Amino acid sequence: MQEKDYILEVKNICKSFYGVEVLHNVDLGIRPGEVHALVGENGAGKSTLMKIISGVLDKDKGEILFEGKPVERMDVNRAQDLGISIIHQEFNLLPYRTIAQNIFLGREPVKNKILRTIDDDEMNRRSKELLGFLGMEIDPRTRVGNLGIAQQQMVEVTKAIAVDSKVMIMDEPTATLTKKEIDMLFETIRKLKSQGVSIIYISHRLEEIKEIADRVSVLRDGYLIETLNIEDAPQDLIIKLMVGREITNQYNREYFTPGEEILRVENLSSYRFNNINLSVRRNEIVGISGLVGAGRTEVVKSIFGYDKFEKGSVYLFGKKYNRLNTRLTTGLGVGLIPEDRKTEGVIVTKPIRENIVHASLRKLFKRGLLDKEVETRVAEEYREKLNIVTNSINKLVQFLSGGNQQKVVVGKWLCAECDLLLFDEPTRGIDVGAREEIYEIMNELAKEGKAILMISSDMPELLGLCDRIYVMKDGKITAEFQKEEATQEKILAHSI
Repeated sequence: MQEKDYILEVKNICKSFYGVEVLHNVDLGIRPGEVHALVGENGAGKSTLMKIISGVLDKDKGEILFEGKPVERMDVNRAQDLGISIIHQEFNLLPYRTIAQNIFLGREPVKNKILRTIDDDEMNRRSKELLGFLGMEIDPRTRVGNLGIAQQQMVEVTKAIAVDSKVMIMDEPTATLTKKEIDMLFETIRKLKSQGVSIIYISHRLEEIKEIADRVSVLRDGYLIETLNIEDAPQDLIIKLMVGREITNQYNREYFTPGEEILRVENLSSYRFNNINLSVRRNEIVGISGLVGAGRTEVVKSIFGYDKFEKGSVYLFGKKYNRLNTRLTTGLGVGLIPEDRKTEGVIVTKPIRENIVHASLRKLFKRGLLDKEVETRVAEEYREKLNIVTNSINKLVQFLSGGNQQKVVVGKWLCAECDLLLFDEPTRGIDVGAREEIYEIMNELAKEGKAILMISSDMPELLGLCDRIYVMKDGKITAEFQKEEATQEKILAHSI
């Protein structure tokens, strides 16, 4: 294909951070009206490349062409003027403003050009039309902070649609969406394609890429490995190109005879769930399935003591509790690996070593005096045990890949000697290689006699890992399946 046939092209792009080159002479061409998937492990350079294209970062070397013309200096405003928009994996929304105010932020329609009075009615009307284009029936006057994560993701998509983008970058757009919402998003992408809009689609969900993409480019360690037509790219080949090796059975779960009961929940109720009954024993991985909004996270946070429950009982290590708080549960040996690891799981502005010991300060330093030698020794122990990829435990967590950040969260709770671990979407936004490592860690924990209760929206993950699976719908448990009888069809039938 000739250069003029690309709407966007990058040539020999290089980028370094602190003397370490993270992109090495990357070439990429995007055709008009195509969905071009970009895949690679965390740390492969995908986000860095997209930030350069969208003007968030400067390139060190190389060339960017748009509609065949060189772009001398790309910045955020220049990218927007050209028609390049990006939907980040981490949301860029103002929670105390309405949906409409977020969609039209900085571009508000005015009804008095002299006084610059914002025309709220017009803004709400246009927002409603855009939301309808996505199939969302929601009042645009709703405050964003009152929306669930999935709905916030759809608002981000709507923002990008509103600026008439020619090239739209989507970074993990379905990470928090239900099957129904994913179908709506894919229908929107097909509409945008028919209108000539190009989509750069970043995702770790390879089955989605096979469904929606026209071509796929693979990055590994900052190098562009290959670009393939999607019909020439079977999933096992994509994985091999991503990780540089073949992955045959990423779950590789061993099953053990369940030990003593660690957790039992009886008739637990709150404003988001009702009459929840479940149990977890040592050596078990127990899953909770259900659509976004079914109440899964709320149940787990109530068990952890983060949220209050109105009635019912929680039995932890054989003792009954009618009230819980996080200080009590962590003291008993309960740890939570939350869905949003960056805001609830780790302190991203602190180094690895401080995060590892964060939940164990009283245990490690009983006199209240921090011992840096002990802190360093303990952090190094868990860095090695969990294979946290870093050149120093003094590195800030924000500079780690998603998979390594997740390992730091797990390490924090293992350091606290937790016997019950609550995983909420343990592999959200994590590449296939890091997923395999997280699964190995979970298998080892079960082998050591730990008890694991996990929430996942990834059906193969639940089926591949769990001894038992509970299904939730509208705040209630609708089914429980042993591993031998659980199928995707059965779980879905009790979820919708």
